[in-house]
Amino acid sequence: MAYRKLGRDNKHRRSMLATLTKQLVENESIQTTETRAKEVRKFIDKMISYGKKGDLVSRRKALAFLHNDKKVVDKIFNVLAPRYATRNGGYTKIFKLDERRGDGALVVVLKLIEDDKITEEVSTKDKKEKKSKKKETKEEK
Repeated sequence: MAYRKLGRDNKHRRSMLATLTKQLVENESIQTTETRAKEVRKFIDKMISYGKKGDLVSRRKALAFLHNDKKVVDKIFNVLAPRYATRNGGYTKIFKLDERRGDGALVVVLKLIEDDKITEEVSTKDKKEKKSKKKETKEEK
């Protein structure tokens, strides 16, 4: 299949993904399992693409998917679409946290990317830290 079933029937899965998408738009960050986060990425990309298109048909499609939540759709069309006007996709980033105690599922934080400069600074810091850790482990050996 081209999508994850997430152990739910069709209506429950669609409703769950719409709710997670709404929460991500409202809070710009959610904590969920890795498989759910990977599925939600597809839908948030689609919603922001609708917002960038900006026509009435796109607004109605977004409203239909997001359970007629006008506040969330307005935020997509008025705040997020202009923010990502020059970006052609990849509006989210997944940060892995830890495994859940009960069932061992990998818990992640799914965030909307704020600015290209900020993400570049974070990635360069991560690379520097990894290099320094590798040097430390080599010196210990």
